[in-house]
This record gives sequence, structure tokens and C-alpha cells, in this order.
Amino acid sequence: MAKPPGAISLTPAERWRLLLGEAAQPGLQGGLPAAGGPGMAMDQALAWLYGRDGGAFGADALDRQGGSEISRLSVPEWINRIHELFPKETIERLERDAIERYGIDEVVTNPQVLERVEPNPALLAAVMRTKHLMNPAVLAMARKLVAKVVGELIAKLAREVERSFSGRRQRQSLSRHGAANQFAARETLQRNLRHYDPQRRQLIVRQPLFFSHTRKRLQRWQIFLLVDQSGSMVGSVIHAAVTAACLWNLPGVRTHLIAFDTEIVDLSDEAHDPVATLMQVQLGGGTCIGKAVAYAAQRIDVPKRAIVVVISDFFEGMGQHVLVDQVASLVGQGTQVLGLAALDEAANPVFDRELARRLADLGAHVGAMTPGQLAGWLAEKLH
Repeated sequence: MAKPPGAISLTPAERWRLLLGEAAQPGLQGGLPAAGGPGMAMDQALAWLYGRDGGAFGADALDRQGGSEISRLSVPEWINRIHELFPKETIERLERDAIERYGIDEVVTNPQVLERVEPNPALLAAVMRTKHLMNPAVLAMARKLVAKVVGELIAKLAREVERSFSGRRQRQSLSRHGAANQFAARETLQRNLRHYDPQRRQLIVRQPLFFSHTRKRLQRWQIFLLVDQSGSMVGSVIHAAVTAACLWNLPGVRTHLIAFDTEIVDLSDEAHDPVATLMQVQLGGGTCIGKAVAYAAQRIDVPKRAIVVVISDFFEGMGQHVLVDQVASLVGQGTQVLGLAALDEAANPVFDRELARRLADLGAHVGAMTPGQLAGWLAEKLH
């Protein structure tokens, strides 16, 4: 039976040998042991991946030369081997590099691999890119992987949404009855000042007061999340779907989720289920942002209680004047427009800055946000 991950003991020389690769063997005393040992198995697993371009574990690491027997490992065998040899943190890094650095998408299209893979956002992005190639059996397995990663993202974002939209006391509404956490200390002191006893230097509280509301009262608002589903926006698509699900049950808020490339897909009916949403999204194609904004504009009920969030890199595939005119019209009627160049945990923007500047000059808010920051921004605007 194989040792559990992390149980393999290596000397400092062996660790350096794994990092530097086969070329460093002559210069290291006590390098890797003979073939067949766990150290050599680890080297072969690393060489299978990083020996493709001579890359190392990170951009700042030393160049690692490939070890031996690289071609003898299949993807399923490689996945099984790294699960036997390395701790969880290393496994996740190897799987992420396989997908993001080397494009080994078979990691999410092979049933044997999906049974062993560690669900994480990088694998979710790979599923989004390759699900159209999966047969029904593999797709069903991939859906379970998507559900697990999405569940973790929702659990994190839901706390941030709740914190942004949680109750603010309505100080104008006071009651003689309430819970301890509704106690209106300042108002109670002011109301009972006439009962102050100067000799005893005591204030007698004859009637405590409480705030009668602990939840924000929202007018009916519409939030439109327009998501560019071109291939470069996969991270933003994932987080937009998760954000829409977290906004879905907010009181007084109606959430619309609309994906677009050259065509428009209205996912609003499935916005409460981000897994179903993501499994419908088709990445790729051109980009017609103005067309998507026009679609949203036609569905606004009360312009001054609507927010249109455009999540895109703003590389417009049709005439820019269409988008510019639509944004100018929305701002002119009192609708708030937010342009997001990125919506993910890193919020690293890559976008057409000139077009974004034109939209900002019209009165749109343009930037890059994490999902939590977006929730905070929406809460501020809605109240």
C-alpha cells in the first residue's frame, strides 16, 4: 500500500534534486536514490509536467530540466501518482499548472481523472472550456465537480453579501418593546433625563426604548448583470453566476443575469442556480456589448431604481457608437451603470482603456472589483 501523501521523507539534497531536475544530479551529494524509490517516482511525475518547457515550480524558480521516462505516464496515471506522492497543497498546484500553464484539458475530460481530481477554481474554469467536448457520462461527473467548487464560492461570497446588506436600524421608529440587541441607548437616556436624581447621582430609567426595525427597507430595484462570455472572461463569468445567486433572495431586489457574445442568452430564470447557469454558458465567439446593453434597457421598469452592471473587457466587436449611445441614454434617464473590467478574486483588469474612458466620461462607473466589493458597491447604491 502506498504511503499517505506527505509521509515520504526526503533529505535536503533530494529536495533540491527534485526542484532542479536531472541536470543537477552530478553536483548534489546524496541526490535521488535508485530507480523505483519514491523520490524517483516524484521526479518522474514532476518531469512529466514541467519537463515540457524546462519551466520550474514558479516564475521565480530556477529552470528545472526534465527527468527520465516522461512519455510513459498517461494523464490518469499522472493524477493517480501525484495523489499518492504529494500533499494536498502540492496536488492542487500541480493540477492548476497542468491546466493553466500547459493546457492539459484531458484532466477534466477523462472519467478516470475526474474521479480523483481535487475540485478547485482552476479545474472549474477548465470544465467551462471543455464541457462541450464531454460525453454525457463525463459531463455528469464534471457537473458534480462544478457543484462542489461553486458551493465553496457561494459560502464565501454569501457572508460578504450578508454583511453588506445586513440590517441598519431605522432610528426614526422607536418602540417600548424589543429585544436586547434592539435597545436604543441614546434615545432612552434622552427620554428619561427628567428622572435624574442629582442627590444620588443616578438616572432612573422608567421606560426603555427599542428600535422597531433591524432590517433595511428596500424599494424595489432591478440589477442587471451583463456578462461577456468570450473565452478570456471565464473567471468573471464564474463569479458573476455566483454573485447573481447570492443576490437572488435579497428583499426588494430583482436580479437579471444575461450572458452575451454576438448573441444574447438570458439566464435570469436560472440565476438562483449557478451550477445550471454555468453548464449552459458557451464560451467563445465575438463580442457585441452594445446589443446586450440595449437588451437590458428594454427590460427596465423604473429607470431610477435600476443598476446595469456590464462585465467585459470592453473590446467591442460592433460599432462602439451603439454602446456609447446606450450608456448615455441610461445615465440620462437616471439608471446607474457600472462597467467592470474584471470580476474575480484577483480583480486583475485587462480591458480597452480608451472605450472605458469614454463610458466613464458619460457618467458610468468603471473599474475592477472582487465579488465582495461589488456586493458592497451595490448595497451602497441601493440604500
